[in-house]
Amino acid sequence: MGNNDGMNYAPQGKPKPVVKPGEFVFAATALEHGHIYGMCNGLREAGGTLKWVWDPDPAKAEQFAAKYPEVKIARSEQEILQDPEVRLVAGADVPSERCALGLRVMDHGKHYFTDKTPFTSLEQVEAARSKAAQTGYKYMVYYSERLHVECAVFAGQLIQDGAIGRVVHVLGTGPHRLNAPSRPDWFFLKERYGGILCDIGSHQIEQFLFFAGCKDAKVESSKVANYHNKDYPELEDFGDATLIGDNGATNYFRVDWLTPSGLGTWGDGRTVILGTEGYIELRKYIDIARDPRGDHLYLVNGEGERHLAPRGEVGFPFFGELILDCLNGTENAMTQEHAFKAGELCVRAQLQAVKVE
Repeated sequence: MGNNDGMNYAPQGKPKPVVKPGEFVFAATALEHGHIYGMCNGLREAGGTLKWVWDPDPAKAEQFAAKYPEVKIARSEQEILQDPEVRLVAGADVPSERCALGLRVMDHGKHYFTDKTPFTSLEQVEAARSKAAQTGYKYMVYYSERLHVECAVFAGQLIQDGAIGRVVHVLGTGPHRLNAPSRPDWFFLKERYGGILCDIGSHQIEQFLFFAGCKDAKVESSKVANYHNKDYPELEDFGDATLIGDNGATNYFRVDWLTPSGLGTWGDGRTVILGTEGYIELRKYIDIARDPRGDHLYLVNGEGERHLAPRGEVGFPFFGELILDCLNGTENAMTQEHAFKAGELCVRAQLQAVKVE
């Protein structure tokens, strides 16, 4: 997958299986977003066995099968849902349809792993919460800008080890390249994609909750605009928000579809994490005009200044932890409430956003 278009950005890591072949069988369906490839890469590298794929568009299923030759193309979604070997279904449906797919998956006795954003309405949030409580199955979310970026994984480890003291503020930027001709029709329909804060803003809110150790937060303010894409009147190409966490930590983030063509990757995603004893800056996908590779971490604390590049050193532990959580009923990869709270807050940010004309 290329580095030019975030929709088809699918990281690959080193195999680190936590189960033997056949011990954790999963399937893929609803291939509307290229993130499904990153989701499946992570699960396969952790030892998951990819058995099935299905999509209403046969061409998408065949393209997927060409990438993963071991997979079988199902005749229908039901063939996957009724297979007792399948423990988890991964999906990257149209955002407005992701919750409904998850409810069907959980009703058939399987865990659900969805691309972000997991919800486009508060009614969906409540339906998923209720279903998870009723069934005991997971509704897990691929917040890839933290889970599938090694410098972000490493930042979490440094914070846990006390490298910057108590986190009091997280500043996030999530610019993306639009590349409009490559986008499906639903991408430009507000009811279907959910709005920019609901969509790519979900990454930023999830990171804030995680890095700052918040269980909840309040959206203090949010804004959206369409500055440069009037041909697509329902598209929002800019959004920002300010949040205050339940532990007093604060957050500001900005997301946009305004990445210029001259940038060497799809988006110059950055995060700055301020602690009481230091700070961390992440340059996730590029260090502009210096290093075209990503995974740069800058650490400043009482011991001095450091530049670290943990590429290939940290890995992506979330996927193995998720497999073991599904098998053992634990919550080491991510708690269910954390996944839901991040999804809920991005919907709230979207609903109360001021539209800048």
